[in-house]
Amino acid sequence: MTSDETRDGVSLTNLDQPLFDEANATKRDLVDYLDAVRDRILPVLRDRALSVIRVRPGQAPFMQKNVPKYAPSWVRTVSVWAGSSQRQVSYALCDDRRTLLWFANQRAVEYHPALFRGEHATHLVLDLDPPVDDAFPLAVRAARLVRQALDDAGLAGAVKTSGAKGLHVFVPVVEGTAMDDLAAATRALAARAELIDPALATTAFIREDRAGKVFLDSTRAGGATVVAAYSPRIRPGTPVSFPVAWDDLDRVTPADFTVHTALELLGDGDPWAEQMPEPQRLPADLVEQGHTIPIARVQAMHEGKRRARARRAE
Repeated sequence: MTSDETRDGVSLTNLDQPLFDEANATKRDLVDYLDAVRDRILPVLRDRALSVIRVRPGQAPFMQKNVPKYAPSWVRTVSVWAGSSQRQVSYALCDDRRTLLWFANQRAVEYHPALFRGEHATHLVLDLDPPVDDAFPLAVRAARLVRQALDDAGLAGAVKTSGAKGLHVFVPVVEGTAMDDLAAATRALAARAELIDPALATTAFIREDRAGKVFLDSTRAGGATVVAAYSPRIRPGTPVSFPVAWDDLDRVTPADFTVHTALELLGDGDPWAEQMPEPQRLPADLVEQGHTIPIARVQAMHEGKRRARARRAE
């Protein structure tokens, strides 16, 4: 077996190099996995502005948003205004096998698509972040709070491991959902889930205020990204973000799903597509409630300044 080869016209190099420290995988393992899972991951990447996290030998991982100038001409792009940096960013659109293979050869391990296609938001997302790495059972309990809040609102969602320590809940929304209404509904859903069991879950954006609880992160609406279903992660063992049926959450851990195990577990299925409900219209009362809840990042910024002033006054 040679270290270099070509697939779909894409030159693949240094395939037998270790992927990263503690990966327990080579670059070939990454390429083979992404190629084998392409019929599942491409539908969740297609037509979405894509950020990737790459890892080069001897360097820290880094996020790439702008498509590099040396990218092949057949890599499609889309220009998006980035409010945080006040500039246009040329993102890749990973729509086909050869683009995915090209990214894999660039050692792009993680795939973080935008939560909108064109100008249309597609999903409400809650990121459930447990307080420590080995607290996945807490994230599972928090996911059940979110599911109950969804049920109470007449909504349904799908859940997947983040590939790190937590879970992501996705709720597909109908085309034309206003971005500010989507953000508001996300805040309200998190607040309702927190209210069910405030000893377990919190919406506190400032980490020191979470008191060991699961953080219900409602800030993913708008221009944020979330790692794609089936995407590998730069974590020991190279886990992947993997769909899980609600009733199976108690029987899994994030480490169950890696570039070495995920394909066998998938078989011929695509559980993310199979478990995802049809797009839904957000209830008016959920949106209305959300518009009364301060935006977490803004509130945290003001609170941080207030605390800084208080410390200086002591």
